[in-house]
Amino acid sequence: MSVFLVIAGLALLVVGGDFLVRAAVGLSFKLKLSKLVIGMTVVSFATSAPELLVSLQAALDGVSDIALGNVIGSNIANIGLVLGITAIISPLAVDKDFYKLNWPMMMLSSFVLYYFLWNDNILTAIEGAILFIALIVFLIVLIKSSRKSTKASMEEVDDALAVVSNFKIVMWLLIGAAGLYFGSDWLVEGAKQLATAIGISDYAISVTVIAIGTSVPELAASVIAALKKEKALSLGNLIGSNIFNIASVLGLTAVVKPIAVNPATPEILSTNIWWMIAFAAILIPLIMIPKRFEIGRLKGMLLFGAYLVFIYVALK
Repeated sequence: MSVFLVIAGLALLVVGGDFLVRAAVGLSFKLKLSKLVIGMTVVSFATSAPELLVSLQAALDGVSDIALGNVIGSNIANIGLVLGITAIISPLAVDKDFYKLNWPMMMLSSFVLYYFLWNDNILTAIEGAILFIALIVFLIVLIKSSRKSTKASMEEVDDALAVVSNFKIVMWLLIGAAGLYFGSDWLVEGAKQLATAIGISDYAISVTVIAIGTSVPELAASVIAALKKEKALSLGNLIGSNIFNIASVLGLTAVVKPIAVNPATPEILSTNIWWMIAFAAILIPLIMIPKRFEIGRLKGMLLFGAYLVFIYVALK
């Protein structure tokens, strides 16, 4: 039953997230927002909704391990699993703007999260608000700096959604909200049952199974694009997703319900958060060594191999 709940929960999250993105973009067009703003803010917030709902549900259920594990595991999976596999299929060119703004913000938010948790073993409402405000400031700076090269963020926005009816938008919102609500509820419940059944912690399940599950949509889209020889993946989007996971998902969750570090899972601060920081930090030397500004198959294998090591260590 626990495995069914996990699979059904993940499926509902994928469907709910997809409908929410469509509804959010359609509504944004109605509100006359520019495609640049829609791509960089609305789409990013909407695609973080599954992780946000899972973390909120977990925090409200008193299993903050799952809230933290979901984000830490997703951030590791985005680089080790999604980027690694995509680069193995098709080498990835890296924009030089990557290390000027996106990468420093990802590293900063990762270290700030570590400090907030290490300081008193809890992410308080005030600390959550600080993370979220920092995200808003970052987005404003990002939008201003991107006005000259709007192409990347606008590729994600489907023009067909500009002419969708109000009725469809409302229906998509309702379907999306229902999918996210029930999906997060079933996933968290299934994860708790699964952890009990196989004798490992909620945290170990969340940092592996749940994190991989919430990264599946990005992985599927990236692999399909790579196989078709299209622009496989925007590294900026993956980094943006990691920033949103910390600043938006954990930030907003902590504002609603402070997230405590469970004394029973010290590996959150002693090991796994450092895995997350290491996967983020390794990107700079990877794009600087030959071929410069390209993540090719060998580098992809390195990332994916490191991810398999992480999974092995996390489940031990």
